[in-house]
Amino acid sequence: AYTLAAGVSGLVAATYVDRFDRKHLLLTLYVLFALATLACGLAPGYGFLMVARVAAGVFGGVLSALAQTIVADVIPFERRGRAMGIVMSSFSVSTVAGVPAGLFMANHWGWSAPFIAIALLCTLLAAGAAVPLPPLAHHLQGGRRPSAWRGIAQVLTDRNHQRAFIFSALLMFTGFTVLPYLTLFMQANVGLTPGQIPALYLAGGVATLFTARMIGRLSDRLGKSRMFTTLALAVIVPMLGITLLPRSPLWAVLIVSTALFICMSGRMIPGMALVTGAATPALRGTFMALNASVQSAAMGLAAFVGGLIIGRDAAGQMTHYWLSALVGVSASLLAVW
Repeated sequence: AYTLAAGVSGLVAATYVDRFDRKHLLLTLYVLFALATLACGLAPGYGFLMVARVAAGVFGGVLSALAQTIVADVIPFERRGRAMGIVMSSFSVSTVAGVPAGLFMANHWGWSAPFIAIALLCTLLAAGAAVPLPPLAHHLQGGRRPSAWRGIAQVLTDRNHQRAFIFSALLMFTGFTVLPYLTLFMQANVGLTPGQIPALYLAGGVATLFTARMIGRLSDRLGKSRMFTTLALAVIVPMLGITLLPRSPLWAVLIVSTALFICMSGRMIPGMALVTGAATPALRGTFMALNASVQSAAMGLAAFVGGLIIGRDAAGQMTHYWLSALVGVSASLLAVW
């Protein structure tokens, strides 16, 4: 529900995101996201929780696109790889610290505690950002602006934007033919216990926390296209490797899974730097909001295709997982092309 709501909200946001100061819009959406998340924690029943979660997705989906838009607005393209590396490392932090912290709070203080804690943290961060964050209204300058729908039409009909949307969709499609089913495969085929699964994400999160910034700097130094091509080709090896793993000890699995996370997240840094560079500055917010919807749709489609391919045999093991990875590999090669 959260992901679908985020995808739909990106389409709606395309009608208004470029018509406001980025700072004011960011803080407004952030406060609304905090309130929706607080409502999740205070939900008296399942129906209320679902509505609140959809609301959080509506605001959260736009926030992600808006954050990347601001980076593209204020950081020159020559240094944008490093900036994207810093931003993308936040996902590593959330994997390493956020998930274990959420589970700890849920186990000790109940399921609602993580939601309430996130709402409180958002409030502190919003208050902290309100003063030092400068006005971000450069995109509003430069004469008369097109109407919302005309702006969307301009974004959608631009050939360079169209290529960027296809590239962005292929970025997401590559990983999501494999990643949603990784835990199932690790337990059914490789022989890991449920207690060992968090080690995969912990090791991957710690590793990408360090590699994300390094990849960002290399993207600026060597070139975004060159760095993306290198990582998009490199990810093929661990993608196929992890889907063909036999029963293995944990240390062997961690080597392959950590390499997968490093390459999979690493290619997003130069990839997203290229995507933001493709947008017309005056309509960058509209472009990024639509791009967020394209990415959500690609994730959903990839997971659906992967689910159609894989199966279970009589022993309960997953079958054809490698074939699902091969589809993802094809998407990665298309993205390079």
